[in-house]
Amino acid sequence: MDIESRFINRELSWLDFNDRVLVLAMDNDIPLLERCRFLAISSSNLDEFYQIRVSALKDQVAGDVSTKTPDGRTPLEQLREITIRTQDFVRRQDDIWTKDLLPQLELYDVRVVEWSQLSAQDKAKLSDDFDRRIFPVLTPLAVDPAHPFPYISNLALNLAVVARDPDTGEQRFARLKIPKNLPRFMRIGNANHFVLVEEVISANLWRLFQGMTIEQCFAFRVTRNADLSLDDEDAEDLLAAVEMELRRRRFGRAVRIEIPYRTAQEVLDLMCNELELEPDDVTFHRSMIEMSSLSQLASLDISDLRYQPWPPLTAGRLAAAEFNGQSIFQVIRERQLLVHHPHESFTSSVESFVEQAAKDPKVHSIKLSLYRTSGDSSIAKHLVRAAESGKQVAVVLEIKARFDEARNIAWARELEYAGVHVTYGIVGLKTHCKCILVVRQDNDQMRRYVHIGTGNYNSTTARVYEDIGFFTCEESIGADVTELFNYLTGYAREPDYLRLFVAPHQLRPRMLELIHREASFKDAGRITLKLNSISDPAIIDALYAASDAGVKIDLIVRGICCIRAGVPGMSENINVRSILGRYLEHSRIYRFDHGFDDDSPLHLIGSADLMGRNLDGRVEVLVPLTHPKHRAWLDTALGFLLDDQVVHFSLGKDNYWNQHRSKEFTQDAQQRLHEWVVATQVR
Repeated sequence: MDIESRFINRELSWLDFNDRVLVLAMDNDIPLLERCRFLAISSSNLDEFYQIRVSALKDQVAGDVSTKTPDGRTPLEQLREITIRTQDFVRRQDDIWTKDLLPQLELYDVRVVEWSQLSAQDKAKLSDDFDRRIFPVLTPLAVDPAHPFPYISNLALNLAVVARDPDTGEQRFARLKIPKNLPRFMRIGNANHFVLVEEVISANLWRLFQGMTIEQCFAFRVTRNADLSLDDEDAEDLLAAVEMELRRRRFGRAVRIEIPYRTAQEVLDLMCNELELEPDDVTFHRSMIEMSSLSQLASLDISDLRYQPWPPLTAGRLAAAEFNGQSIFQVIRERQLLVHHPHESFTSSVESFVEQAAKDPKVHSIKLSLYRTSGDSSIAKHLVRAAESGKQVAVVLEIKARFDEARNIAWARELEYAGVHVTYGIVGLKTHCKCILVVRQDNDQMRRYVHIGTGNYNSTTARVYEDIGFFTCEESIGADVTELFNYLTGYAREPDYLRLFVAPHQLRPRMLELIHREASFKDAGRITLKLNSISDPAIIDALYAASDAGVKIDLIVRGICCIRAGVPGMSENINVRSILGRYLEHSRIYRFDHGFDDDSPLHLIGSADLMGRNLDGRVEVLVPLTHPKHRAWLDTALGFLLDDQVVHFSLGKDNYWNQHRSKEFTQDAQQRLHEWVVATQVR
């Protein structure tokens, strides 16, 4: 088999992932408003894909780059396929909304109506609301010799207006930006009846274009390149350089325009010429543009149409400790602790760990790596209090975390002002690992307490992202994490770690070694990997070789998957599935039936996916879990995900993903895991 047929294209695989999200929007067994949310997620996913991935491909085409990907496609060939796939995807989005979700919402008296369907009384009320709240903040921008074509902000919703002077016959194009602080769905009266804000504005355009005849009016949106082009090796002040790049990003090159189907050709030509876009850069919609705004409807307080909440539990040992007046440090000293979010509370475990460390007079120092955090981060606030109380506090803050740069910059300044030692990691690498190190003077000795997780220290996403956190005071792991922070904040060569698997220098060779070792056991070998993405060719080739040796390989991949499954003579022992649901499967779990030394199973958790960027361009950490109860917990979780009776998507040898489901939707892996966690807590 030629090398090009050994891999699935990364960008097309991502589109496959978003297709799977769209399937959830069509699933009648999912609560109706949650289906609206999945439709919104699929739209915001596509926005990010165009801002980053499509923009990068366009840059390669502009630079005459013709290097082929491992699957054999040039940048231009990828763009052509993406264009075809995207237009079909948008058509399906439109159909799901207009032909499926809208009619079903109406059965529950949730309505999104057009302006023409409103009563005279409702029109009058909305027009009055327009005069009071909307009209004062609108700014029409005409295009004429004295007014150049206006700058169109990234992802802003706009109205394109073609107005004619009835006296002179002169025609003008104008752009009207709809402010982001206006709700997309404007409520009609007290019921759950809505009209789109652009329809309210369109119906009152005469207030903005006095005496003109409105000949055309339609909504449109422009997507721009939003990636940072930053060489931190040349940046004397990385913080200032990122801030400058954020300002430049506002004016990134346009890569896509979204407009209604059957827009007048002369208007479309004008917009494409001014935005320097080609016909393939136009996405046509038969329904509303910017479906990410459906998250507003998805948040309606109608319990029958939403998932019933699963309140997070406090991990059993932590609950017992709180009842007995013990600190989290006492719990960790007694035995290592494993927590599974969001089934088990992030607040009562990770946030409590940092809070207690900040308040405890026996704690001498706190070190933490911060990739993404929330705007009101409790953890960051605890670090500020710890520094203000005289503790040594150091934070390795990744200010290049995509789309969180501005928030991280704000926290960097606040932390520095409070006396926290803030650094930005290693030049040329992103710091993606999730580690906390607390040094505490216990009664018997100075002891290091460590948290290593699979997810960000973000209390907002911790409620919807499935992640695992591990707490320990084991000396060898504490020593490794100490060396890691010294490497990240100081000036030293990376050490040889005792227990941790750390990228970029050691994780790849150790992962390849584990795969090759498992292959030596032939059909007695087994590898189970749960991760977000897999695309690295060397890792994939090693898995193919292990499969050829007889090793059974199960992959649970949420997103990008460039490995092929079930192909005779290449990957016939590889099974790939994807689990999507109410929680975003985010944890990375690596299991090898025959680990190092004693041939017993090896379980690893951590921050790294099997992508080139994770293995070579980021600081990542995997930690082995050795306690039998923790291994059993991970095996149970993997067992739910791999059970053929649960709803899942599987990758066929034809590279297509197929959804498999039982007759009863209760066979849901996430629900089964949550019920098991609850039952375990009761025991």
